[in-house]
Amino acid sequence: MKPSISKLALVTALVAASSPLVAQDSDTLREELAAMRAEMQAMAERVDALEAELDAAEAEASAASAQAEAATAAAQAARAEASAAIAADEAGDGTRTAFKGAPEVSTESGWSFKPRGRLQYDAGTIAAPDGTGIDTGFGSEARRARLGVSGDMPGGFGYKFEVDFAGNDIAVADAIVSYETGNTEFAVGQFNNFQSLEELTSSLHTSFIERAAFTDAFGFERRVGAGVTYAAGDVMVQAGGFSDNMEDLSNKNWSLDGRIVFHPEIGDTRLHLGGSVHYADLERGSQVRYRQRPLVHFTSDRLVNTGRFDAASEFGLGLEAAVIAGPFHAVAEGYWQMVEDPFGGPDAGFFGGYAEVGYFLTEGDSRGYKGGKFDRTKPENPVGEGGSGSVQVNLRYDRLDLNDGAIIGGTQDGYYASIVWKPTDYTALLANYGRLEYSDAAFATASGSRDYGVDVVAIRAQVDF
Repeated sequence: MKPSISKLALVTALVAASSPLVAQDSDTLREELAAMRAEMQAMAERVDALEAELDAAEAEASAASAQAEAATAAAQAARAEASAAIAADEAGDGTRTAFKGAPEVSTESGWSFKPRGRLQYDAGTIAAPDGTGIDTGFGSEARRARLGVSGDMPGGFGYKFEVDFAGNDIAVADAIVSYETGNTEFAVGQFNNFQSLEELTSSLHTSFIERAAFTDAFGFERRVGAGVTYAAGDVMVQAGGFSDNMEDLSNKNWSLDGRIVFHPEIGDTRLHLGGSVHYADLERGSQVRYRQRPLVHFTSDRLVNTGRFDAASEFGLGLEAAVIAGPFHAVAEGYWQMVEDPFGGPDAGFFGGYAEVGYFLTEGDSRGYKGGKFDRTKPENPVGEGGSGSVQVNLRYDRLDLNDGAIIGGTQDGYYASIVWKPTDYTALLANYGRLEYSDAAFATASGSRDYGVDVVAIRAQVDF
């Protein structure tokens, strides 16, 4: 604080200064001295007020300084807590959540959990010649309605389980426990045995509403068994032993399957070359039947159909080739199915195959590929982020021949076109047109002809997570 001004010293100085005025009239002097005293009193009071204001300001400054010190201490404590949390997470104690169509929860210790699901709804029309008795006109169905979970466990283990609610039944799709070490993965449970690029590609990522005709006609499906996959560099080898689908157990059928794929990247181009082999030993007294619908699944009519016939075993051989170059892709497969006659008669042989080309009309988009099969297409400019999604057009020729010797199952030649719009990674709309030419069809026209054509138009709305 500043020192106070002495009132007495001021008065003494003023009196000394006024000594020359002693000779003046005493009344006048008294009046001037009184006025001066009043002014000095006012000045002293003002000084006291200023000193009080200064004391208050210093007190406020002290309080603000104390608050700032407290805030600094709190910030340092918060930083310490954040550093401890980061250290704990890096040590494997934290839980992380990512969004991949649905939340995926994982920990550094090796646990992960992700809900899975898909919904595919199809609708369309079938036009066939009069008199065949085929269910023509409009049709629709929930093609797939799946829910499930998948994830990893510590030690290299994984799991996947999905149930399909489409139709009138509840059916298990995948039910897998896996173990991965180095370049090798072992799997036990129900899953697709190793047949065909088209069959192993998820229904979420196919370029047409239904897969190539031979995959369904020859009974490709998930089976209970054990398999191993070895993948290193550009080579993948798969092999396994299987029984039958869960819904068809128990029986004595068993099969062995193997597949090899060479899939190098040459510049910006992906090349795929593969082959598969299948052998199934069938229980004594077994019969097989090969048949197929006209492109869409919502009809129960199979226009090519061998009917049931006796079989001791099946042997299948498949070849695969594909290329992905920017927006363009091409793919072709052939599959030969041989059936052994249990009574020593001639074996029956059938063929299915297809050739396809496709092109993205949207800039920057390309068909996905992963693990020896086609994978998810992710639009470069999805809807919701200022873009229009991806648009792909495709053409396919699909051949199925179920005639051999005394077995007349008919032939089906399909000429297909499709357009696929993916607004986002996890949504899609597909439109298909198919012209199918039949020879020796299972249904005859009113005139008795079994050689004719059928037109199919279909659409699909799809979402998954």
